[in-house]
Amino acid sequence: MVGSDESLVEVRRQAIQAAFDAGKPADERNRLGQFATPYALAVEIARYIRLVAGDQLQTIRFADPALGTGSFYSAVLAAFGREQIVSAVGIELDPALCSAARDLWAPFGLDVVQGDFTHIVDTFQRPDAPNLILTNPPYVRHHHLHREEKERLRALVFRMTGVHVHGLAGLYVYFMLLATAWMAGGGYAAWLVPAEFMDVNYGTALKRYLTDHVTLLRIHRFDPQDVQFGDALVSSAVLVFRKVPPPPDHVVDVTFGGRLSNPWFSEHIPLQCLRDSRKWTVYPRHACNDRSLSSTVDTFTLGDLFRIQRGIVTGNNAWFVIERARAAQLRLPPQFLRPVLPAPRFLNTTIIEADPDGYPQIEPQLCVIDCNLPEPVVQAQFPTLWEYFQMAEQAGVRRGYLIERRNPWYRQEHRDPAPFLCTYMGRGTGERRPFRFIWNRSRAIATNLYLMLYPTGYLAQLLQRHPDAAADVFALLHQLNSNELRGEGRVYGGGLHKIEPAELARIAASGFVERWPELQAGAHRQFALFEDVG
Repeated sequence: MVGSDESLVEVRRQAIQAAFDAGKPADERNRLGQFATPYALAVEIARYIRLVAGDQLQTIRFADPALGTGSFYSAVLAAFGREQIVSAVGIELDPALCSAARDLWAPFGLDVVQGDFTHIVDTFQRPDAPNLILTNPPYVRHHHLHREEKERLRALVFRMTGVHVHGLAGLYVYFMLLATAWMAGGGYAAWLVPAEFMDVNYGTALKRYLTDHVTLLRIHRFDPQDVQFGDALVSSAVLVFRKVPPPPDHVVDVTFGGRLSNPWFSEHIPLQCLRDSRKWTVYPRHACNDRSLSSTVDTFTLGDLFRIQRGIVTGNNAWFVIERARAAQLRLPPQFLRPVLPAPRFLNTTIIEADPDGYPQIEPQLCVIDCNLPEPVVQAQFPTLWEYFQMAEQAGVRRGYLIERRNPWYRQEHRDPAPFLCTYMGRGTGERRPFRFIWNRSRAIATNLYLMLYPTGYLAQLLQRHPDAAADVFALLHQLNSNELRGEGRVYGGGLHKIEPAELARIAASGFVERWPELQAGAHRQFALFEDVG
């Protein structure tokens, strides 16, 4: 049990942490991934480690590579007591947090090191490697990492672990792999990390490492509605593992919801099931876990019927997406204006009818400015459009990350109008679908807040012969399995779901074949043609 001195220091630590959080802008802490671990959760994690480790941790060499103010060290003191801790080190990049942690915990045996763990770990000299790592690594998204830094991290991880990390991985993935390489064989670790790695492509290498190189003991995924960090909308998970190879018949305790010590439900998942699964958030399998994967064996999927593509990324919707009436007021040439749908939150219908000129019958009508002509031509022939571009340039629009890489900078991606769309983000539990399907009967394109579904192959031929069948296609899209839509996508804190084109393409579409058996026959004929050509 924690002593009275440690209890008083913990009260001080929480006050210091609260003052730090209040004094630093939220956007800066978001960029740096500084989200403090709640003390009650840190203690719960430390006590769980004590339970599963048993006699294997009679003496503790503790380390936290992302120390903050020392929430996890305080928790280790509470769970194990000072007598078991023979050494302890915490590494922290932020000088203010480092100074606070040193002042708080140095009298209790913690060696606080100021610096970047990913630089220190390669040359860190200590008598013995840690056998207990408890940490909440920085949640820094990949787009906040410079290209040179990513290359350094990827090379370092490969040299220390042999793992090729995906370029879209967040900083916490590098932390976990590097710290595990650093820790002693047989040691225990618990990581509080975003749950998104379980479902995305960049998490594949990390998942393979967790199933092949360490013994994964527990995965606890918090309910996405139960945000662990009040200032970060991220769905969180606790991973507990031991640095020993897993036995052949190993099973993993996978839990969901509630607290680590009292989850809503759990399931023992054979390790091989995790190895074979594209998405780990479908476990534990329970009626309350409204996520499942499509069975694509001998099953038609949306990808067999549609080409699915994200909508356009303008780089600055405030300038390039404009009300049609405003464009007329500015006398912008109509040949450089394309009708575009508003953001889903402003779209109050799922069937978009068209005016005679192809614009959607919604208010306000929007258009996107799209011109491929060189600047001298625009300046000479279309002075009102040139004036608008000059206003945008003076406002700094041209310096945008995406825009400055386009030539010309005001040219948009090409998209044809899609007859069907799916919202990219949404909320919904149970039978309520997280994403909305749209039947687009207008000539409007869409921004990247939508996925655009273009019928292909035999379905496209069917719709050409029987245009009225589009109503049936729209109805069948609305009958897709809600749990599969959630399961193939990914979920973030607060219950926000997202789905990418490749994920939507995996959704089972057997209802289409039941409605039109000729789709399957047509597909077989197409496959046969391809085989003949080969």
